[in-house]
Amino acid sequence: MGPLQGIRVFDLSRILAGPSCTQLLGDLGADVIKVERPGVGDDTRRWGPPYVKDADGNDTVESGYYLTSNRNKRSIALDISTARGQEIARKMIARCDVVIENFKVGDMARYGLSYADLKDANPRLVYCSISGFGQTGPYAPRAGYDLLAQGLGGVMSVTGEPDRPPMKVGVGIADLMCGMYATVAILAALHHREKTGQGQHIDLALLDTQVAWLINVALNYFLSGNAPARMGNEHPNIAPYNLYRCAEGYVILAVGNDAQFRKLCEFAGDVAFAEDDRFATNESRLANRDALNERLGNLMSARPNSEWIAGLAKLGVPCSPVNDIAGVFADPQVIHRGMKISMPHPLSGSGLVDLLANPIRFSETGVEYRRHPPLMGEHTEELLREFGIESGS
Repeated sequence: MGPLQGIRVFDLSRILAGPSCTQLLGDLGADVIKVERPGVGDDTRRWGPPYVKDADGNDTVESGYYLTSNRNKRSIALDISTARGQEIARKMIARCDVVIENFKVGDMARYGLSYADLKDANPRLVYCSISGFGQTGPYAPRAGYDLLAQGLGGVMSVTGEPDRPPMKVGVGIADLMCGMYATVAILAALHHREKTGQGQHIDLALLDTQVAWLINVALNYFLSGNAPARMGNEHPNIAPYNLYRCAEGYVILAVGNDAQFRKLCEFAGDVAFAEDDRFATNESRLANRDALNERLGNLMSARPNSEWIAGLAKLGVPCSPVNDIAGVFADPQVIHRGMKISMPHPLSGSGLVDLLANPIRFSETGVEYRRHPPLMGEHTEELLREFGIESGS
């Protein structure tokens, strides 16, 4: 059984940050109750195409985007803007361990479902609020989205080619990282509760978490006073660390120390390259980055990428191809690690949908794939009965 078996989560979140967090909790064994507005549901249900195909090859109402972060949940159709919906929510929350929500700041208080409204009835409650900019500060009332967080949080300023406009990361990384921080915070709060019996409120913002994972880019700025610029695929502190064109295809090199650089030069048949004072150390390679890339580019272009990858891997020099998404799921290591799974789904013509696997590997308490991403309101009656609440009244 999963390590979070017995933990019940009342999930008032939608889109990606909150749902990615609660899917992770569900994968680890928690019972996640996904609350959706009747007739509307999670916004991402309509973020398509593509959609799940039925037996006739027609689109259903379930988008691929929705499927990414909603397995291992039960869906209840509940309108918390109504007095009846709020009453049902409070009854259910009284028997839950965790509440997670990503409404605009102040909305939960208007619905009588804020942490302050709930904590006295359930003092052990762990309540996590996710918003664009946090519960306090001048931006708190604003709606927040991943792209805004990437822009305000600085990552776009260091992503892309130097002579091109700022570029966002190709997936919703600000949302996903906020969901990861939310998961860590919830687990820490549950641990604290086990020791003290005390729940608490967690305030997480897309912008805060985006700024937090600037890591070395931020520290380079703190130490130098210089705002880092876009460097394409280059690394500010390591060279060579880049994408190189080969006789066929491309190769990524990520040379982390001088010994690896020497092995690279030996394999390339240019030992003098490693012995040249301009390139012998990482510091000198950084100082002569343009000359380094020119000479290395000439060497790389003489052989196909398959030869470089096979030869350098044997020597322990970090290198790889650039897989497209099809290539990722055809890669033997990805296949071996089982990073694509299939689950039964009632709307799929094949009876199954393919999903991304959870990357966590436990030795004892394995990840579980118990429930397909639910249809909207699929478990409403089941949950009302389970909580002893009469439906339709």
